[in-house]
This record gives sequence, C-alpha cells and structure tokens, in this order.
Amino acid sequence: MTTFLRRFRHLLAPATGVVYLVLWIVAEAGRAGLADHVVVVSAFAVAIGLAAWMPSTALGLIVVVPLLQALRLLHRPTDTTWPEYLAIVIVVGIVGAGRSDLLRWLAVPVLAVASAAAAWAMVVPTVADQDVWANWVASVAGTRTNLVLIALSLAGASGIGWAIGVAIGATWRIGLARVRVVEAERETQVTTVELHAEQERARIARDVHDSLAHSLAVVVSQAQGAAAIAVRDEHAATALRDIAEVSRSALGDVRALVERIQGAGDDARYGLADVPPLVADMRELGMDATFEQHGDPAELLPGVAAAVHRIVQESLTNVLKHQGRTASARVVLDWRGPGLGVVVSSRGAAPLVVLDGVGTGIIGMQERARLAGGWLRAGSGDEEHEFVVTAWVPAGGPVAPTAPTAAAELEVAR
Repeated sequence: MTTFLRRFRHLLAPATGVVYLVLWIVAEAGRAGLADHVVVVSAFAVAIGLAAWMPSTALGLIVVVPLLQALRLLHRPTDTTWPEYLAIVIVVGIVGAGRSDLLRWLAVPVLAVASAAAAWAMVVPTVADQDVWANWVASVAGTRTNLVLIALSLAGASGIGWAIGVAIGATWRIGLARVRVVEAERETQVTTVELHAEQERARIARDVHDSLAHSLAVVVSQAQGAAAIAVRDEHAATALRDIAEVSRSALGDVRALVERIQGAGDDARYGLADVPPLVADMRELGMDATFEQHGDPAELLPGVAAAVHRIVQESLTNVLKHQGRTASARVVLDWRGPGLGVVVSSRGAAPLVVLDGVGTGIIGMQERARLAGGWLRAGSGDEEHEFVVTAWVPAGGPVAPTAPTAAAELEVAR
C-alpha cells in the first residue's frame, strides 16, 4: 500500500483540480453568467493541480486571482459562486503537506493575503456593482464589519486546511522513514549473514591461492630451469616449456578465481549507478541530501562497486536512524586520486530511533572496504552534531595477465 501511494501520490493534486472544476461546472450548470466565471475557476483548478509539482506557482495563483477580482479586472464572485475560494484552502493544505519547509511557512502569509483579497472582492461594493455579500445574506452589519468577518473566516478555514496538510505530510514522512528503517535493519541482518559467508569464502579462496600458487610457482621455476639445461634434447625441452606455460596459465586462473570468489554474492547486483537513487530516497523523506562526483570515473571491479554502494547505503541509513530525517547529508565520490574516495558527511541531532546499544554498521562497512582492498574510517566531524564516514577503494579494472618471471611468481605465492 505504501509503495502504491508513493508511486501515484503526485497524481492526487491534478485529480483534485479536475474534480474541483467538474463539480463547480455541474453545480453552476444552467445558471446565467457561467461563462464569465469559467476563467476564474479554471485558474483555481490549475493552482490546485500544480500545488504538488509547482507549489510556488500555485501559491502565486491563489493570491493573484482574488487580487484581480478585488480590482475588478476579473469577474467577482456571486451569491452562488463564492465557494470557489475553497481552492485557497486546498492549495495551502497541499503545500503544507509538501517537503519544502520554506514553502510550507510561506503559505501562511499567502493564505492571509489571499483571504483578505477574496473578502474584499466579496464584500466591498462599487457604484456599478452593488451585488455583494450584504445583499446575499441581507446583512445590516456594515461593509467594514462584513469585510473583517469574511476575511477572518476565510483565513481561519485556510489555516485549518494548512494545519491538516502539515500534519498529514509529517505523518507520511515519519511513517515512510520508519518503514525505511525497518527495511534497512532487516536488510542489515541479511547482509551480516552474507558478509560472514563472504568472509569464509574469501578465507578459503586465500588458502587455496596460497597453496596452489606456491606449488605452481615452484613447478614453473623448476620447469624453466630444466628446460634451460635440456638444450640437447629438443623433445624434453619442449615438454618442459609446455609444463611451465600450462602452470603459468593455471596460476593466472587461480588468481582470477580468487577475485571472482571475493566478488560473489547478491551484492554484485548493485553498483555505482545505484548510489544517486539512495540519495534521492533520503531527499524524499525530507532530508537535505546532496550527491557530488569529482574527477573522471574509472572502472571498478563488480565486488568493489558493490562495496561502495553498500557503504553509502549503510551510512545514509545511520544518518536517518541516529540524526533524523531533518538532518543534512552530503555524499561525495572523488576520482581525482589513485583510487575512489568516498565521503559521507552529515549533521543532525534528532534521532529517529532510540539507541539500545553499540551497533555493527560501522564494523560491517570497514570489513566491506577491507575486502575490497581499501579502508574506511568513521567518527565525529569538526562541527557540532557532525558525523563523517571516509573510505577509499582501489579503482581500475582487472589488468591483462602477463608472463611473470619465476621470482615474481614465488613472490605472489608468498
């Protein structure tokens, strides 16, 4: 259900705008002067439809339209069309539910100005147009009293709509954040098991490599030496050279097998292309998250790229858990050095969950970086409530194998 709402929630505002316009047309069908008010109601419907995608434009429309009506540049409301100002309530409610704190609070003065302009258009008569609120309800309270009453009523209704929107938006973001944390914790548990299995595979691979590489290097050395001695026997020299060549090839195969074993597992499905979506997910929760990349990207082994993805994922999850969804986070991939530098810095002091002990997230990230041939450090930054994760992994794809000397192969075996 959460996934469905997240996927289609952007269609809610346009659908509301369409429903608003259709209902108004149905309610006013058959009355005189319908065409004169279509422009005004259509503008309000557009404001509702844009409230989620272009909130600043929507706020501008709900102010400009009533102002133009108050200045008699657009048709004023009548005794049956004045409920069109419900659009102000709807727009500020949708903007209040949005992610932008600036626009959320900007909606408050906007609704005040829009309510005052709408009240002026409804209440203040002119010589040419005496059809105003006092005539609709047979009020004898006076224009000034009616103006204040209607303005406060519209502002109050809009303020209630704004508050409901803010509450719904906060509830949605908190609920989504908790779902993300639960999913992250579940994935962390699975990843921990996979990491232990990967460590065991790596240990076995290293043992196999150390054993076979040493033996094969000795075979290569002995075969090359014997081939040099058996110069008179062409068949023996050829056979010995073949033995050296096959052993050298087998040594390269063992090295490649070790690399494949260390890069195995489901993590290999993820890579650097999956890092920006992680940052986007954090922004979706309300976090001020940014992604930067410096230098020219180089090729990474699949296991190394997967390790970088997991390090960034775990770092952002820790930001969400321990610093809150209102924290700021910055993810930087730096290719300007001899490898890939990864920096995830964050600031925040509103934990989403209560700490119940020392976790294993940083230890797991350090182990991932180590298995990828790099390192990782994590700790408090220079500023208050700042936490920084810094990692480095080797860049560059696998180098094409060359024919090593016997001494070099013996060094590899060691």
